[in-house]
Amino acid sequence: MDDKDLEILRLVQNNARLTAETISQDVGLSPPAVQKRLKKLRESGVIEREIAVLSPAKLNREMTVVVEVILERENRAHLDAFKRKMRNAPCVQQCYYTTGEADFLLILAVRDIKEYEEFTEAHFFDESNISRFKTSVVMDRVKVSLDVI
Repeated sequence: MDDKDLEILRLVQNNARLTAETISQDVGLSPPAVQKRLKKLRESGVIEREIAVLSPAKLNREMTVVVEVILERENRAHLDAFKRKMRNAPCVQQCYYTTGEADFLLILAVRDIKEYEEFTEAHFFDESNISRFKTSVVMDRVKVSLDVI
């Protein structure tokens, strides 16, 4: 990967719909060269996927909740089971297995506190391996990004 690849990546991480022609003007390469580089970046896994970023406000999911989860036991079966449940929970935007006091850090997008309460009842209260969880409600989305570079 060279500087031209990094320039291309900076552009497409903010707008994956840019055409090769538009990118070529910004990075000083021909459109076919840009297309070839993009293909290589996709095939090598540098570009994992191209997505649409949706507006939580327009979809009635304005409440962002950050949850720290502490498990009772951390064996492979319990970790895998918890990870699987979080992958399948629609309101979980991000789930991280972490070091430190909490075992997992979750980012949720919910309609309201009632939906969050329903989530905790379904995923935490009847789960014997959840020792405890700590909730923080986001007051202001200061910066939201998936940018890597």
